[in-house]
Amino acid sequence: MDKAYIAGRTPVRVDLVKGQKYAWCSCGASENQPWCDGSHKGTKFTPTVFVAEETKSVGMCMCKLSEKPQFCDGNHKRIKG
Repeated sequence: MDKAYIAGRTPVRVDLVKGQKYAWCSCGASENQPWCDGSHKGTKFTPTVFVAEETKSVGMCMCKLSEKPQFCDGNHKRIKG
């Protein structure tokens, strides 16, 4: 796998909890999107692990093209087709 799979063409809203650790799927193959389930094993991809700085609802990137992984930056709008 050289390129990430497009898991979705729009962001998914999730509620993050301050202080909780998350692992965002960067490869697009996880069955538990937007979270990592280990499907990247054997590829060049690794999850983006982060701790929520505050409790809030956010848009998580599903196209895997964001320049601000793990959060949506609107790059899904550039997907053709």
